[in-house]
Amino acid sequence: MIDKIKALLGEVDEWKAANADELETLRIRYLSKKGEVGQLMNDFRNVASEQKREVGQYLNQLKEKAQQRINTLRDEFAGTENNTDDYDLTRTAYPVHLGTRHPISIVKKEICDIFGRMGFSIAEGPEIEDDWHVFSSLNFADDHPARDMQDTFFIRHDPEIILRTHTSSVQTRVMEKQQPPIRIICPGRVYRNEAISYRAHCFFHQVEALYVDEDVSFADLKQALLFFAKEMFGADTKIRLRPSYFPFTEPSAEMDISCNLCGGKGCPFCKHTGWVEILGCGMVHPNVLDNCGISSRLYSGYALGMGIERITNLKYQVTDLRLFSENDVRFLTQFESAD
Repeated sequence: MIDKIKALLGEVDEWKAANADELETLRIRYLSKKGEVGQLMNDFRNVASEQKREVGQYLNQLKEKAQQRINTLRDEFAGTENNTDDYDLTRTAYPVHLGTRHPISIVKKEICDIFGRMGFSIAEGPEIEDDWHVFSSLNFADDHPARDMQDTFFIRHDPEIILRTHTSSVQTRVMEKQQPPIRIICPGRVYRNEAISYRAHCFFHQVEALYVDEDVSFADLKQALLFFAKEMFGADTKIRLRPSYFPFTEPSAEMDISCNLCGGKGCPFCKHTGWVEILGCGMVHPNVLDNCGISSRLYSGYALGMGIERITNLKYQVTDLRLFSENDVRFLTQFESAD
């Protein structure tokens, strides 16, 4: 037994620990009740009487030396832990709450992802535009109501410099610089001189899509719309197209989806019709293609546009458009994004 104690005495000075967890493991191995020193203390009762004095001295020496080594290592760690060089003393003492994405950003990303899976790429353009890209190139007549001060914000009373009223201006800029095939979506903020209420605002967000190539047909447009509606609102969603008029498309249509609140049975939200309008669309007018330097005899295309706030209303059942721009944290924290 004395030989074993002497062997442990020689090992004590070699004890090392890289961190507090290793130090605790070392203490348990040697100084706990079931540790090696603890077992020797238990075995001491079996030592012969004539050896108890000598063995007891060695055993006490081992216990004291082991405890001193453990304390020394602990003091070294305490000195390291108190080092404040790695602490940022300018940080707030209060926990920092992570924010969430804005609901408009969430829905815009989802729309872009859906069209991205159909091969569309994202195109962007300036919010301060000229009359040509916003109106003239898109086949708007000189006396079209959209040009009026009641609908358009003009910069410094200059009739040529305006805040864009739709993201179609991005489409015209792309068509001027690029020949077909063109397959783009244009998300962005637009501005219109309207009274602010629960259903309208002076600025809002749009996503428009444009596809120009040889032999593009209305059937291609319908299939793209059906795919989008099912991906965004669910596999059971139905669509219908109603004839309409836009200066930049011919023929033109407005698309409704089956109300996702009542399942098409009729409710106050859909005005008991079972349908909710979400976007406008149509085949690109030949004049628009020619204005942008693309031959309407060789190419055709379709375009569509939707308000992101409108889609967000349907997806999250938000009834007041003003909530999107008031930055009320109680409202914004209700929304979460997957990334």
